[in-house]
Amino acid sequence: MKTTRDNIQDYLVDSFNKNLKNRKEETIFGSIPVYINDSLPDEINIKLVLQTIENTIPEHLIYGVEAIYVEHLEEFEKRAINAVYKNGSIYVSNFQDDDADMIDDIIHEIAHSAEVLYRKQIYNDAAIVDEFVGKRKRLLDILSQEGYNISAETFLDPNYSRQVDNFLYQKVGYPLLTTLAQGLFISPYSTTSVREYFAVGFEEHFLKDSKYVKKICPKLYAKILELSSL
Repeated sequence: MKTTRDNIQDYLVDSFNKNLKNRKEETIFGSIPVYINDSLPDEINIKLVLQTIENTIPEHLIYGVEAIYVEHLEEFEKRAINAVYKNGSIYVSNFQDDDADMIDDIIHEIAHSAEVLYRKQIYNDAAIVDEFVGKRKRLLDILSQEGYNISAETFLDPNYSRQVDNFLYQKVGYPLLTTLAQGLFISPYSTTSVREYFAVGFEEHFLKDSKYVKKICPKLYAKILELSSL
C-alpha cells in the first residue's frame, strides 16, 4: 500500500496533467503562444480573431510580444479597461462582445508593444509629440471657452497624468469631449497621453479609417507608414 506522501504526489501529478490538458493554447504568426486561461464566450471565434490580426498587422510590429494571455485580471476592473501590455506580454479579458471587440483590444496593445520596441523611430524626431501637444493647446482653449480650468503646464505635458486623465474622463466627460475634440483627436481616449494618441491612431489606421488618420493626424499617419515599411 502506498504511503500518504506517495498518494499526494500522485494526486499532484495527475492534477497538473489534467490542467495542462485542459489549458487551451493557440499561436499567432506561428510562434507567439496565445494562452486561453479563462473561457471565452461561445460567440468568440479565437482562430478567426488571430487570423484577422495576422492579416492586418505587419508581422515585425508584433515582435515585442512574447505571449498573449486571455484572462480577466483584477486591474481591468480597477482601471475600467479590457486589455494591457506589460512585461512583454498582452493580457486581454475574456469578457468580449464579439470578435471585432477582441481584435480592437489586442491590436491596441500590439501598438503599445511596437511603441516600446521602436521607441527611437517613433519619438526621436519629436514629430508626434509636437503634433499631440499642438492639439492639446487647441483643446485647452476650447475647454477654457466652455468654462473648464486646468493648469496649462500640467495639460500640455504629453506624458500620462492621472490628474489630466481624471479631468478629461470624469470632469469633462467623454460624451462632451467627443464633440469638443472632433477634428483634433481620433477619439476621447487618444487625448489621454501621447502614448494613447499613438495607440489609438495605430488601431484606427489598421482596422478602421486610415484616411481619417491621415487627415487629422498627418504626423502620426506618416510615422505609422514608416514603421510599417521597416
